[in-house]
Amino acid sequence: MNQLLNPDTPLMRFLTKMAYSAYLNILWFLCCLPIVTAGASTTALFYVTLKMAKNEEGNLTKEFFRAFRQNLKQATKIWLILCGLGAVLAFDGYVFYHMRFENVYWTAATAVFLVALAAYFIILMYIFPLLARFDNTVSAMFQNSILLGMRFLFCTALMAAVYFLMALVVIRVFTPAILFGEGLCAMLCSYLLSNILKLCEEQNIQDSPTIQA
Repeated sequence: MNQLLNPDTPLMRFLTKMAYSAYLNILWFLCCLPIVTAGASTTALFYVTLKMAKNEEGNLTKEFFRAFRQNLKQATKIWLILCGLGAVLAFDGYVFYHMRFENVYWTAATAVFLVALAAYFIILMYIFPLLARFDNTVSAMFQNSILLGMRFLFCTALMAAVYFLMALVVIRVFTPAILFGEGLCAMLCSYLLSNILKLCEEQNIQDSPTIQA
């Protein structure tokens, strides 16, 4: 029994990470409540979970709010841009769905829309982890997000699967799983992204990056 409860065993490390993800999910949700701060809250979440992926996490609350304050301005700007783009894509999707013209022009326009939609979701998955790890301009963050997403398609697909499965579980299987929600997704995606972001540092993918401590 003592061996089972040893904090260094794989089981206890796993349960500890799960508890951390639930706690971080609460912090993330509370800091998202004004809506406009959702970008900064997500950046802070990834700042901590990326450290967890390397077993470098310290005081979760202190690190979360430190990253929240540090990235508030730029993350909010990025979030507002993403909200605007999302609104445009949602309107376009509504129009395309209800028009449904069976001709080559509608087909081509729909294909362009689907490509834009895929690019949007790629940026959405990558941009806040990048912001949590690097200092750069807003335009460079968008550019690097899409480049990384396209370069590491397998990782992108796995991250998309993580978010999709979590949404499926919460909506159709076990609603209380929302207690983990974004916290668990961010932690799992951080493990997927850890080596990629390390590669970014080594190969200088970012334009003159400054790595956040």
